[in-house]
Amino acid sequence: MTIKQLVTEWRRHIHKHPEFGFEEVLTSEMVANKLEEFGLEVHRNIGQTGVVGILKCGNSDRSIGLRADMDALHIEEKNTFSHCSVHKGVMHACGHDGHTAMLLGAAHQLAQTKDFDGTVYFIFQPGEEHGVGAKAMIADGLFTRWNIDAVYAMHNLPGIPAGHFATRPHSLMASESSFEIEVIATGGHAAMPHMGTDPIVVGAQIVTAMQTIVSRNLSAIDETAVISVTEFKTNGTVNVIPSRVTIKGDTRSFTDQALHRIEKAIERIVAGQCMSAGVEYKYHFNNSFLSTINSAEETEHAVRAAVKVAGEDKVNGACQPFTISEDFSFMLRERPGCYILVGNGVGECGGTALHNPHYDFNDEILMSGVQFWQTLVEDQLSK
Repeated sequence: MTIKQLVTEWRRHIHKHPEFGFEEVLTSEMVANKLEEFGLEVHRNIGQTGVVGILKCGNSDRSIGLRADMDALHIEEKNTFSHCSVHKGVMHACGHDGHTAMLLGAAHQLAQTKDFDGTVYFIFQPGEEHGVGAKAMIADGLFTRWNIDAVYAMHNLPGIPAGHFATRPHSLMASESSFEIEVIATGGHAAMPHMGTDPIVVGAQIVTAMQTIVSRNLSAIDETAVISVTEFKTNGTVNVIPSRVTIKGDTRSFTDQALHRIEKAIERIVAGQCMSAGVEYKYHFNNSFLSTINSAEETEHAVRAAVKVAGEDKVNGACQPFTISEDFSFMLRERPGCYILVGNGVGECGGTALHNPHYDFNDEILMSGVQFWQTLVEDQLSK
């Protein structure tokens, strides 16, 4: 079999047998077995179900880490092709099957050619979708047990032509945080609101006031953010003023400074409105993903490798940032590195959105990913 046929076979096998975060037992075992077949040193169960493969060549102490995510989503697949999911309610709707197969393909090629001087760490990560896998691998010693100089990751993106690459230095993707506000009042009879306190009015004022955070608390130049209220629930009914209102929502921002400003600003608004109305509140703010911040030098390395693979006209090294989020951001807080996007296609072939039950990774870009990884390693660890 050619390398393209092998990688395609691996990708479709993984797609057919998807596993949710920290349940990637079969996937991680397949990955570990393949890496051992290629002759790599393999470490299993890093961050629960993560795998690290190590390939050394020459005498240099330079090193590079390449990361792929392995987990699937709780989505019922609607495709009908032969490699669709055999696990009900679980599917690879984000392309992690392709990411894993491409990195396996790169390990296969580099183990054969060995045209580099240093150490490559192939990092196969569990649990990306909920922002816990990278942290688990880091907590399990990913960067203390091994000397990894820089770390890179790649993700497919529908809507970009197949095989095109896009990235940027500094903030490429946003942080993601959620908030929950509970307004606690006395409630009462709808005909006698003066006999109690009304959390709906207070909640409505909170929602309205929160619209000023981006426009009046953050810099319009370098603190772009999104704050969305997505739920507003009460325990009242048609003729009963509720005693509680629960407000939930989501925030995205591109810097840690903006993230902290948003967290404090929401509570300041909640506290002020509740104090004014004489009601109590509870507030919880949870950060799931930090902003994905590429280091400038490593981004230059990634762009140069992408240009060698795809050509200058197919590489955008200064793309606009995206408000989606990625837990590779936690690894980029530990080491310099770069996150790069590869186009999955436009229209019917590869253009279906991520997290869609009809999505499928475009096999035509598998070799673009394999060649990118191989080129990046041979450039950065050149003999």
